[in-house]
Amino acid sequence: MGSFLFFAFSWWAILLRVVAIVHFIRRRPNFFWLFIILFHWIGALVYILVEVVPDVDLFRDSFQTFPRRRRIHELERAILDNPSAGNYEELGLLYLDEHNFAQAKQAYDKAISARTDSPDPFYRRGVAEIELGDYAAAVSDLEHAVSADPDYDFHRAKGLLAWAYAQTGQPEKAEQMFREATRISTISETYYHYALFLQSQGRVAEAREWAQKILDKRPTMPGYLRRRERPWFRRANALLVRLRV
Repeated sequence: MGSFLFFAFSWWAILLRVVAIVHFIRRRPNFFWLFIILFHWIGALVYILVEVVPDVDLFRDSFQTFPRRRRIHELERAILDNPSAGNYEELGLLYLDEHNFAQAKQAYDKAISARTDSPDPFYRRGVAEIELGDYAAAVSDLEHAVSADPDYDFHRAKGLLAWAYAQTGQPEKAEQMFREATRISTISETYYHYALFLQSQGRVAEAREWAQKILDKRPTMPGYLRRRERPWFRRANALLVRLRV
């Protein structure tokens, strides 16, 4: 009986470490946690309580993967009989959520017609084109979205349009649009792209300033937002390191 309990306890200790390490790799919190996880199973338990449990909300999207894919299959079948713009727009949005940007673009291509007056499908197609590296096409779509609604998606549309301008050799337009976007918006993505643009223009001190602005938001953020922003904090840190070289 004693050996069985020891065996079961050992497996639980291993399982705790595995869960903690998988989360650590995915979310990359402070590196010292890795030593705590590996040092003892209690360290892994503490990590799970401190880092994993508060992240539960962030993983809700993972639980939506199968329902989302089921809906994608339903729409793909429905479109055979009813190829409406609404069905294609919903399908495009689901593909974006799945990070399937090529198929998202194809869906929005079919959703958009000469009569389309909503900025949303143009904006979403622009997002897909940015992810695909098709910046010239993104400029056209994002210009359409921004002209229809300058504040679209909390000014993210302006930030992405500025980045598309920067990637298509239009620095003057990029500078103007970045300034407009950052005047109100505090989106880390926009700050990071602006810092990269400034770096490309040889304006290193300004690039450092905008990368640092991303990190300066961290102390006053609620915990759940800090966890969401970790990828941008890592990118900002890495950029600051490169800018110091």
